[in-house]
Amino acid sequence: MGLSRSESRSDGQGPERGEGPVRDEIMTDVPWITTKLDAFVNWGRKNSLWPMPFGTACCAIEFMATAASKYDLARFGMERQAFSPRQADLLICAGRVPFKLAPVLRRIWQQMPQPKWCISMGACASSGNGIFDNYAVVQGIDNIIPVDVYVPGCPPRPEGLLYGILLLQKKVQNERSGDKTLRNEMEPDPKSQLYLAPSVIDEISEPFGNSVHQTRSGL
Repeated sequence: MGLSRSESRSDGQGPERGEGPVRDEIMTDVPWITTKLDAFVNWGRKNSLWPMPFGTACCAIEFMATAASKYDLARFGMERQAFSPRQADLLICAGRVPFKLAPVLRRIWQQMPQPKWCISMGACASSGNGIFDNYAVVQGIDNIIPVDVYVPGCPPRPEGLLYGILLLQKKVQNERSGDKTLRNEMEPDPKSQLYLAPSVIDEISEPFGNSVHQTRSGL
């Protein structure tokens, strides 16, 4: 469908009346939309989250159930599980975090590129759960890294994690590029015992095994 009109000009720069119509055609066979750039970018981000699971306890089993066929995490664009922090934008901490693992968790968070988000899955990751209120367990991972969504439960069912993911998607959709505080990194204090050099972190995490060291010499 096109729009045509006849114009009359007397300045010599266009057709006079009767010399022919000037046609302004609107191409309607090409799809187009009008939207805000923030809305378009955030729509793509919220529907293509790449989670990196950091499972340390029973919450990790519930995460596995969420990713399996019954609950089908792929419905939310999250079927691509990223076990490399440099290829992930969502950290899901599932389970309690001992102080021995705290520098490892922080190091993983620092290696993840922006934009990135974090879900604290379960009461142990969120607050220590009371039963682990002792010298060995971090009382909430928000003491180490920033957290966007807290999922309660011990452990939370897959429905609870899915609801937390929906809340995170809503938060991502409402982000605005004009807010300069969204991507502020939490700079670790060099004097903190949680801030360790990569070589020391490798030494600490070696008994657990990782993508670099698969030995079990510390056990």
